[in-house]
Amino acid sequence: MAKLTKRMRVIREKVDATKQYDINEAIALLKELATAKFVESVDVAVNLGIDARKSDQNVRGATVLPHGTGRSVA
Repeated sequence: MAKLTKRMRVIREKVDATKQYDINEAIALLKELATAKFVESVDVAVNLGIDARKSDQNVRGATVLPHGTGRSVA
């Protein structure tokens, strides 16, 4: 098994893998542990618990981000 880097050791010490963090705590923890020299991003996966094969359980929608995506819409 590969040796853990200093950065990964610090992250593993600060993050409790058995705990479920609420969204505000998780974002604060991500900002605290960010060490990259670029703007980091976060992907979110949401489990809606629906059956996609049933037409009455489809989910469609859009949301407006507070600061946009940085792209202009033509």
